Amino acid sequence: MSENNSFLVFSGTNTRYLAEKICASLGCPLGNLVVTRFSDGEFAVSYEESIRGKNVFLVQSTFPNSDNLMELLLMIDAAKRASARHIIAVIPYFGWARQDRKDKPRVSIGAKLVADLLSCAGIDRLITMDLHADQIQGFFNVPVDHLYASGVLLPYVQSLKLKDLVIASPDVGGSKRANTYAKYLGCPLVLCNKTRARANEVESMQIIGDVKGKNVILVDDMVDTAGTITKAANIMKEAGAVSVRALASHCVMSGPASERVQDSCLEEIVFTDSIPYTNRCSKVKQLSVADMFAETIRRVVKNESISSQYLI
Repeated sequence: MSENNSFLVFSGTNTRYLAEKICASLGCPLGNLVVTRFSDGEFAVSYEESIRGKNVFLVQSTFPNSDNLMELLLMIDAAKRASARHIIAVIPYFGWARQDRKDKPRVSIGAKLVADLLSCAGIDRLITMDLHADQIQGFFNVPVDHLYASGVLLPYVQSLKLKDLVIASPDVGGSKRANTYAKYLGCPLVLCNKTRARANEVESMQIIGDVKGKNVILVDDMVDTAGTITKAANIMKEAGAVSVRALASHCVMSGPASERVQDSCLEEIVFTDSIPYTNRCSKVKQLSVADMFAETIRRVVKNESISSQYLI
């Protein structure tokens, strides 16, 4: 890229695996950033090369623990103080996004707080993917490029060449996303209606639609403890589905998730690599979004349209 001298890409500690693939796609080196850690857990960041007057892209997903977010905030502050021209946060997985509203009295709105922290630190633009709630974009007063994992997940579904395909949402809240997939693939939509006993615990679930004799693909934005997705898969299998697979953008997969997926009726569960997955589960497959983010960075640098690369 002839524009390489006008921008630099840096990575936080735990998203380096993805930043390296993004840089390989862009044909540029990953910038030299050092994170110094102290014995009490505090850390500091420093750029080991000049970024004065450059467009600086900082790649870091803000998945737990909160060190990832704090590291990104320090990277932004250091870039601002080092006279970067523009600071663009590239956050493939935007953490705290489930806290997008007050769903009961006396609770925080974590997504808004994180947006304020990033803005106060000094970002000029945000590039992210599949926010848990689209309205989070409105929490920012800077441009937000909201990418969609459908760009890599849909071609994979098409490559399976499944007959009698049905797209399903594991809960009513994800029906809009599932309906978009179903329309694109030209197949029926099935919904699951669930009630929760408490956070991360599903009490009951019913299927709305017919799955008998069908190959079902469940679509969601993230899988945390895998309680909902595995329960939905098992219920659909009991209802006569030939096979059940799952697609999700973000591989949170915390606690007992890997064991639940392994023991479930799921044929496979396909994620992007927005979050690193280190556990071993033969049913988990990750597709890289590095090329998609690299193309978006290229278009931002060249002031080209971002939306024209979307499938849906």
